[in-house]
Order: sequence, then C-alpha cells, then structure tokens
Amino acid sequence: MTGKFKNRWLIALSGLGIHICIGSVYAWSVFSKPLQSKFGWSLAETQLTFGLSIFTLGMSAAAMGHLVERQGPRFGGLVSAVFWCLGLAGSGYAASPWIEDPTSRLYLLYVSYGVIGGVGLGTGYVTPVSTLIKWFPDRRGLATGLAIMGFGFASFLGAPLISALIESLGIDWTFWLLAMLYLAVMGASSLYLEPPPADWCPPQRDLAPSTHKKVIDLMPMDAAGAVRTLPFYGLWVMMFINISCGIALISVASPLIQEMTGISAIAAAAVVGMNGLFNGAGRICWATISDWLGRPWTYVLFFLIEIICFWGLPEIHNVLIFQFAVYLIMTCYGGGFATLPAYIGDLFGTRQVSAIHGYVLTAWAIAGISGSTLAAYLRDLTGTYSNMLRVFSGFFGVALLVSLAMMFFVRREISRQQQDRPQALS
Repeated sequence: MTGKFKNRWLIALSGLGIHICIGSVYAWSVFSKPLQSKFGWSLAETQLTFGLSIFTLGMSAAAMGHLVERQGPRFGGLVSAVFWCLGLAGSGYAASPWIEDPTSRLYLLYVSYGVIGGVGLGTGYVTPVSTLIKWFPDRRGLATGLAIMGFGFASFLGAPLISALIESLGIDWTFWLLAMLYLAVMGASSLYLEPPPADWCPPQRDLAPSTHKKVIDLMPMDAAGAVRTLPFYGLWVMMFINISCGIALISVASPLIQEMTGISAIAAAAVVGMNGLFNGAGRICWATISDWLGRPWTYVLFFLIEIICFWGLPEIHNVLIFQFAVYLIMTCYGGGFATLPAYIGDLFGTRQVSAIHGYVLTAWAIAGISGSTLAAYLRDLTGTYSNMLRVFSGFFGVALLVSLAMMFFVRREISRQQQDRPQALS
C-alpha cells in the first residue's frame, strides 16, 4: 500500500499504539514490591532497574534517531517491538524458578529490562515523531501529542492490569504475557507506519485554521547542524529542568502529600495514582494548545505555572487544592514531552526531526537518574519537603529565563527573514 492511500489519523493511532506499549515502563512500581517480597531485594535494587531503563531510553533515542530517519518508521517500530519484548521476556526468565543464584537473577533483570528493553523504549519513543509531523503539517502539536499521550496514559491504564496479572499468574508469566501482547500491538502498529509521499499535502477539508503565531521551519537543517546552535541547547536545558523536577516530585509524591496535608498513606496513594491520568491528559491538551498559542509561549506558560505551584505547595494544606496544584504540575510535565517534537520541527524543519529529538532526549536520560536522587538530597539537606519545593521553584525560574530567550530568538529570526525574503513569508 502506498503512502497516498494511508489515512493520517490511522497513522497517528499507530504511533499511539507503540507509545501505549512502551509507556508501561512507568508502571514499574507495580512490579517493585512483588519482586522485593519474592526475592528479598531492597527497594534501591529494584528501582535501579527503572533508572537504567530510563537512562538507556534517553541514550538510545539519541543513537537510534538517525537510524529511524534512514530506514523509516516501520523499521524503527519493529526494532522497538523486538527489543522491548525481548527485554520483557528476559525479565520473565529472571523472575522464573529456573535461576537459582540471586545475584545472577538480579543482573539478568538489569540487562533485560534496563538495557535491552531500554533500547526498545528509546527507539519506539522517537519512531513516530518525524512521520507524524510530515502527515500533520497543519497540526504538528496535536499529531505528536496524540502519540506521546499514550506514553503518559500507559501507567494509568496498565498498572491495574499488570497488578491483576501478577496476582493471578505470577511475576514471570506476567512479563511473558505482556511481551506477547506488546509484540502483537507494536508489530501491527509499526507495519502501518509510513511517511507521506514527497508531494503530499492534507485534503483541503481537513486543514486546520492557520494562525499567525505558528512558526514553521524557521531554520531548516540536519541534526549535525542543529546541535551547533544555541536554540538546541535552550531546548535541552528546558527539558532537563522540567524532567528533573517532575521526576523528583513523582518520586516523593506520597510522603510529600502526607507531610503537607496530613492525610493517610492509603489516601495519598490514591492521589498519586491519578498522576498518570493528568500526565497523559497534559500531553494531548498542551500539545494541541501549542498549535494555536505557539510553542515559545506554551513553554513560557509551563514554567510560570510550575514556579507558582512549586512555591505555593508548602502553604497549601487543603487536600483538594493540593491535588489540583500537583495535577496541574503533572500536565506541564507531560506537556513538555508532547510539545517538544513540534517545537523542534518549527525551529529546524522536518528533515531529521527524529534524530534531533533523540539528541534532546539525552536530557531525559540524565534527569531520570538525577531527579529522584536530587529530591532525596534536598530533603535531607533542607530538612523539609517545603524547602525542597522552593528550591525547585528556583530551578524553574532559570527555565523561564531560557524559554523567554528562546521566544526572543524566534521573534528576531522571523523579523530578519521577513526583511530578507518578504515575498516568501507574505
């Protein structure tokens, strides 16, 4: 089937299918306690598995972005499916009765889930991005938001299923069943992915209304050129701060809520369980808003909201208002991920979006390890979660300054291009 017969909304659905499967990595905490109980591992030992997977995700996204651009999204999706499902299958073997040595069992889990599976995560994360931006030149934010939304929603949807499977089948068979299920879904989704023909454009009836705030291909270049520009590092710094502080909040959410509001551990767990819902909702909502508002203003709003919420949380003791602030932060955390590919396309064009996206996601690799560590360090150093939150608010102040600098750069570049080529931008 050639590209001209493909339905671009089914292309977006295929990207969503891949991201829902790999996004189940955010449900790792469901595996953590059963693994500790069954094999006597510590929390730190089991959590290292998750940290490794996120680190490998970020680094492999940078490495595999170029491969996805050269070989196409179908190849990238299938590679992602194979590695992610092999990692899950190996994790099942690590949890099976066939291994007796506890050290070998733990190291196999690290290699399988953290490294092999992590390669599948990184490859799958960047695979749909470039393709969706090309299929949706009029709705870049919406298109990438639809796919990346799945990564945020996956834990909310998958955690209850995984918990039920562990209860009824055991840890090893849960890993194996998930591997088979994800292989089928990711395989089918990958086979439908395909870039549009070179001369393709959306049907007139499907076009979204254009706005004067939308920036399209400001300075088209390849990945090698992009990493030599200041805007690339502006994106990297903004994402690093947003992810580090977001992961830090997620990692201490339950004890923080208990300390701030005085609710019980069970009630706090219920509040935390909704984080995945707002993480996913923020991805599609903010990405869609960015099509109307423009990517620079959207990031400025992210950091303004997070500065206010992180600074104000220590003063909030009403549970409902506290929940509202935390969930608002979660939407900004998820929205930063979903809006990023469209921002990259606006700045550097669509030629190598996947490769540039992968390079920026190295910020996720580093933040995945540093975020929770930073939260624990600041909590011990300052003595309370209140002071920790105020420090994070200061970090977001830095991110706000960077986002404003990015906005001024975009405006200046648009003005310069209008002076140089007024007929091309009229």
